[in-house]
Amino acid sequence: MSPFAIIGIIIVVLLSGLRIAQEYQRAIVFRLGRFQSIKGPGLYWLIPLLERQQKVDIRTKTVDLEQQETITKDSVTIKVNAVLWFKITNPEDAIIKVADYNKAVYQFSVTALRNIIGQHTLDEVLREREQINGTLQKIVDAATEPWGIKIEMVEMKDVEIPEGMQRAMAREAEAIREKRARIVKAEAELEASIKLTQGAREMEGSTIALELRRMQCWLKLASTTTRLPLS
Repeated sequence: MSPFAIIGIIIVVLLSGLRIAQEYQRAIVFRLGRFQSIKGPGLYWLIPLLERQQKVDIRTKTVDLEQQETITKDSVTIKVNAVLWFKITNPEDAIIKVADYNKAVYQFSVTALRNIIGQHTLDEVLREREQINGTLQKIVDAATEPWGIKIEMVEMKDVEIPEGMQRAMAREAEAIREKRARIVKAEAELEASIKLTQGAREMEGSTIALELRRMQCWLKLASTTTRLPLS
């Protein structure tokens, strides 16, 4: 084999080791099965036949947690779904410490969602959604941190309540509104009676005020009489 052929083969082998990683990618390099380094972004070189790579995407990923049927603390069966956002902060751990980080994050998040709903009553789930989201984020983030993953945000999308419970809640809300209306009316009547009592006491102590009130009544009666239709 000629020297030029040998040089050509060497050049081809060297060029075969060139790799390119996008700005949002990182390459985890293994040499003879052992972790060697993290490459990228841009152009880099691997030793042919001795080194291999596995790329990961370090952009924020969105995961839809499918609807879960779970029981609240007060024994109400509801269906909840959520959305989770996470990103890889340590590519080495994401590849070496967990077999499938996408599946692992999803399964743990679903389990955590069911558990946290079971620790709250239905009213708390409906009223304190932001607080529950924050707690869920902290729980999942603490569990996935050893995998080199950061949970950026968790949001519950929909809470589906049984139809019978919806009707009961509607009746309860209507009763509360009726109760408030009665209380407002009673308070208004009480305030009016207090004002009338105060006015009566003031007129009782002043003969001039009493005469003025009597004259007002006569004038009102006279104006009403003049407006009556003639027979």
